[in-house]
Amino acid sequence: MNLDIDGKLAVVTGAAGGLGTATAQVLAEEGVKLFLTDTSEEALREAVNKLGDAVVGHLAGDLSRDADVLALEQRVGPLGGADILVHMAGITGAKGDPLEMSYDEWFECWNVNFMSAVRMTKVFVPGMVQKGWGRVVFTVSENAVQPYPDEAVYNASKAALLSYTKALSQPYGPKGVLVNAVMPAFIESPMTDGMMEKRAEAEGVSVDEAVESFLEEERPYLTLKRRGQADEVAVVAALLCSNRANFTNGSAWRADGGAVAAINT
Repeated sequence: MNLDIDGKLAVVTGAAGGLGTATAQVLAEEGVKLFLTDTSEEALREAVNKLGDAVVGHLAGDLSRDADVLALEQRVGPLGGADILVHMAGITGAKGDPLEMSYDEWFECWNVNFMSAVRMTKVFVPGMVQKGWGRVVFTVSENAVQPYPDEAVYNASKAALLSYTKALSQPYGPKGVLVNAVMPAFIESPMTDGMMEKRAEAEGVSVDEAVESFLEEERPYLTLKRRGQADEVAVVAALLCSNRANFTNGSAWRADGGAVAAINT
């Protein structure tokens, strides 16, 4: 499908991660120019090498820091500013009993997963408004609507980001900037690899067996009975960036294998 966004400039955060790189790849195939950012310069360079000539710039930085976000703005501005923001940067945060989480653990996840989105939109959405066209796509998570007790800090940050998606979409959609989210669940990535390796070690089983037991015990509604692939989420995110989704605003599109049991968002 021609997404009708050839020549647009997309800023992709978390670009060195599985979802970020996969989404950037789909956008590149549609003729989109890419500016990539992530925390690791080494990992970011690997993504740049993979994506090739579509990349017009990259910058390693920590989007929980105002100074790093402003540095990113200063690099993107001379390129004409962002037309598309795909914000996929995030962390899982601390896990365990919610009452045993320290304030620092709560604030870290909040700052990285939620406040980074606020910082990025404050910097890039005004330029989209001036152009009369823009797309913002956040990565939320099943946890935003189906929270798990041992992931309370992550749940809260993603629920806030889902609410922000709707709030931002209402005043800026009429100005040409459509704001949506993609909502994946249990995607094969370095993040879930680490989760499953820890589970395998704790249970004395293989990683494959850990995945199988996790699906059975923790994700009973994920009826496809496997981890999703990054490119299966990327195509949904790319569609939300496009001119083929011009009547989609303030929504959260699931790519979760059925993991969320509810019929509403």
